[in-house]
Amino acid sequence: MAKKGTLIVLVGPTGIGKTSLSLDWAEALDAPIISADSRQLYRELSIGTAAPSKEELCRVPHYMVGVASISEHYSAARYEAEVIPLIESLLQKHRYVLLVGGSMLYIDAIIKGIDDVPDVAEDVRQTLYQRWQQEGLEPILKELKEVDPLYYNTVDKKNHKRVIHGLEIFYSSGKPFSSFRTHQVKERSFDMICFELTRPREELYERINGRVHQMLEAGWLEEARALYPFRHLNALNTIGYKELFNYIGGHCSLDEAVQQIARNTRIYARKQMTWFKKSDFYIRVPATISCEELSSYLPPR
Repeated sequence: MAKKGTLIVLVGPTGIGKTSLSLDWAEALDAPIISADSRQLYRELSIGTAAPSKEELCRVPHYMVGVASISEHYSAARYEAEVIPLIESLLQKHRYVLLVGGSMLYIDAIIKGIDDVPDVAEDVRQTLYQRWQQEGLEPILKELKEVDPLYYNTVDKKNHKRVIHGLEIFYSSGKPFSSFRTHQVKERSFDMICFELTRPREELYERINGRVHQMLEAGWLEEARALYPFRHLNALNTIGYKELFNYIGGHCSLDEAVQQIARNTRIYARKQMTWFKKSDFYIRVPATISCEELSSYLPPR
């Protein structure tokens, strides 16, 4: 069956320069942009997620920005279920659609697909997160090792969300999470071409440091103050907001919080780069590349 249109995937770590390049390229291609940022999904988070401004939204139509509330649970599986039909619909009107972001699991959900796993019962999720908050991660890791040693051996043991998710699936289904993981790449009805933007590491770190200060000047601290009563929500367990909540709660100075944000963002950027580097899906290009050079990679019309 002939495929309809092309999804252009543009990824890279936080602060690499995806926004400005994607806007210019989307205009040149007459293509809408779908955000692949797991925090831009939440309408209450704007400054701290570098969500598109009103001007940027006027320049190019954006999708999957501000579509959920921080009180909702949102997953990569839900993202796949909502975005694949969206892409197919947009490609009825456009030759190209851009998927732009740095949220690794969400991008993989579109490129590769998420394994079909059972829904997690909300009471199971709440119970496990309460345990994590009260007992820490070690007892949960120990239990995961007993019920699902295969997943235990591969999971990032410092990532509480992924550790807890293993038990969420086990208690919701009665089967180990590893038994649902096929790692098969799903066939899509559209073509895909994927690009990873790169920069010298020191240059990227300088951009990250500057970005933190720009966000604070734009009112990020005030945004965090308004969200402080909801800091227990999973959507706000996010770099930047967590550190500002510590400052607002009197646990550190503002300077310390800013330093922690920059440091933790740099660490996250390294994880993103490592993740993308492991994949053979991406054409790696410098973040300074022009739209004309990028377009030369596209198949002829």
